[in-house]
Amino acid sequence: MKDIRSLLLVLLSVGLVATWVYHFYDKAGYSQRVAATPAIDSTAIAENIRDSLQKVYTATINDRDFKLDSSRNTSDSLRMLLTSRISEINKLKGEISSILKNPNSTSSQLKEARKKMTELEEKVEQLRGQNSSMEAEKETLNARLDQLNGDVANLEQGIRRLDEENRVLTEKIKLASVFMASTLHFTAIDVRDTKEQETAQSKKADKFVASFILQNNLNQYLNAEVFVVVTEPDGHVLQSSTWDSGTFDTKTEGRKNFTRRIKFDYEKGEQKRLIFSLESDSFKKGTYKLQGWHLGILIGESTKTLH
Repeated sequence: MKDIRSLLLVLLSVGLVATWVYHFYDKAGYSQRVAATPAIDSTAIAENIRDSLQKVYTATINDRDFKLDSSRNTSDSLRMLLTSRISEINKLKGEISSILKNPNSTSSQLKEARKKMTELEEKVEQLRGQNSSMEAEKETLNARLDQLNGDVANLEQGIRRLDEENRVLTEKIKLASVFMASTLHFTAIDVRDTKEQETAQSKKADKFVASFILQNNLNQYLNAEVFVVVTEPDGHVLQSSTWDSGTFDTKTEGRKNFTRRIKFDYEKGEQKRLIFSLESDSFKKGTYKLQGWHLGILIGESTKTLH
């Protein structure tokens, strides 16, 4: 059990290091988002904690099996000794009975019978003592089983708790890798000759223009990818082959259609402004919704209503 406590103290130290790393990121992240360390570090920490706990669990199981085997061996030895003693007693009883039942027994034979009776009494007393030892060993074995089962149950509970804590920590760290979007603008534009002006009339709208600012204080990306989803008033996603439309996977809504994919390079801490336009032959009346997604997570949305 001391080895188990020592290992658990090591695991506690690892957990404290993970907490320190998490709080370090919390101070360095955004003011409006819970931050964490890079996902790769979290995964390593979570795996290390789980592997360590698994080793403690395995060691406890092996120790329990060893102790049980040892107890069983001791019990088997006592049982074999008990069987041997009973055989000796039965043999003595048979020899004594033969002498006493023989009417022609000599005095020396009767003297031998008395000697065997004394030996029989001694062996019976030994048998009683061995039986008590077996009962005590049985109680010790049961107590050891209860203790080890409790230790294993506590370890299993600890593993489940840490798995859940690591899952939550991993999700927070994944969130920290996602861009934070701000200053979203989503408007319809009326194009006349070389002039462009904002409009709220569906008949006058020639295109949508959208822009937003992205920022991430932890990571840089050589080829970042943001998916833009524009939903029409009837619920359909606005798509066109000229916009590189398609589908992508989200964390919360499964597979989803997207209107446009935007790729760009990003330097850590940079405020990256993205602007794009979506042209169409006609626009419907009603409310359009624009969403921005990064790594399968919604990072911002805006709406525009056309009359």
